Amino acid sequence: MRYAMRTFTFEETNLLCIYNTGSRAGLMESLTEMRGELSPEETELRELTDSALSKLQAMTDEEFAQLELYPDFE
Repeated sequence: MRYAMRTFTFEETNLLCIYNTGSRAGLMESLTEMRGELSPEETELRELTDSALSKLQAMTDEEFAQLELYPDFE
């Protein structure tokens, strides 16, 4: 397991769960589309999205398939 898989923050993981399409490429596309709709004031969400996208780009599809993307609402 590469380092990138273990570095998603709690907030990033929840974001991935919300926009997960079932594939790494689809998730990256969904996040990119959502990012384009953000207002200039939504800097925190933009930074969170950029960080998650960077980590997704650094991993393989096989590594993505091993992620457990279930929201934790506690």
